[in-house]
Amino acid sequence: MPGSPALSYRAKALKPSLTLEIAARAKALQGEGRNICSLSAGEPDFDTPEFIVEAARRALLDGYTRYGPAGGDPELRAAVAEKLSRENGLATKPNEVMITNGGKQAIYNLFQVLLNPGDQVLIPAPFWLSYPEIAALAGADVVTVPSSAADGFVLDLAQLEASITPKSRLLVLNTPGNPTGRVMAKDELLSLADVLRRHPQMLVMSDEIYEYLLAEGHSHHSLAALAPDLKDRCFTVNGFAKGWAMTGWRLGYLAGHADVIRAAAALQSQSTSNVCSFAQRGALAAIQGSRQCVQDMAGSYNGRRKLLVSGLQAMDGITLVPPQGAFYAFPQLPDHITDSMEFCRRALDVEGLAVVPGAAFGDGRCIRLSCAVSRETISDGLERLSRVLQNW
Repeated sequence: MPGSPALSYRAKALKPSLTLEIAARAKALQGEGRNICSLSAGEPDFDTPEFIVEAARRALLDGYTRYGPAGGDPELRAAVAEKLSRENGLATKPNEVMITNGGKQAIYNLFQVLLNPGDQVLIPAPFWLSYPEIAALAGADVVTVPSSAADGFVLDLAQLEASITPKSRLLVLNTPGNPTGRVMAKDELLSLADVLRRHPQMLVMSDEIYEYLLAEGHSHHSLAALAPDLKDRCFTVNGFAKGWAMTGWRLGYLAGHADVIRAAAALQSQSTSNVCSFAQRGALAAIQGSRQCVQDMAGSYNGRRKLLVSGLQAMDGITLVPPQGAFYAFPQLPDHITDSMEFCRRALDVEGLAVVPGAAFGDGRCIRLSCAVSRETISDGLERLSRVLQNW
């Protein structure tokens, strides 16, 4: 029997998503009858608000079942542009927006049309685990700029600037951040803008998918709004998954210079083509509707985040930078536990606790836990985590 066809170098280098792998392993164990407590979820545990579902249902009945423009429904692009202009203070035209199959495709499209082999992408660590993989698929070299729990996961701007070389092309920002839940303050972003002004070859991708999920007392700021002179060098990635509990709808968007958006839409026309037509009508209802549902969900996360944080802070040896947004905590394990991968394997096998190793996010001393689950699940998970730590 002949062997399997040889894979491309891209396929050989690609690493599957560890969060999805852990979720699959946890479900498999549940299928075997194990009692599994999962704090690994990267998605809201709410149903999509009914008015959004109704808009998509109505669109189906109204015939929104055909091909559409590769760059997105014109009404939705206009609504996103209006939202960015009004809510984010980022003056945007409809031709500076495209609709994508989730925020991940927005990042993929952007990297593909901006990056050449040998270009450097600067990624502050800890980072969302897909950034380096998507950069590698574009042929770029990844340069991480580390931070630590001991320093509050603050981006060291001097270290960032020292990492910039003539090959540096793109800086990745994520605020509020996954996995740390850190929110970059206005003054910090203004100082970052000064660094970027000194390096005119540098572009910025700002992933703002968690912008509505903020702890009390914190605000979200878009870099391009704070530094309008850098607007043409900034690209915003966002979507509907986290704020409106629409993960399965696969609806994201990319905003930035019209020439780049045009190129990214052309790429999309030769890959996935348009995003699901009737789903985009649901997104239109979401972005034009009341934000009360978003605020209610964010408020629920705030309460559950506090529960998660207080439980972690009570554990001996844990170092925690309290998250300021998103729905994660990223505690550093005690000093005698140095391998987050092995820790998470043992937590799942022995205690039935599914959490994500920090190694996937660029910090092997930490683990990621989610509060996008019930309060009962959080309390159960904290008890199991405490037992793993005590019995290590």
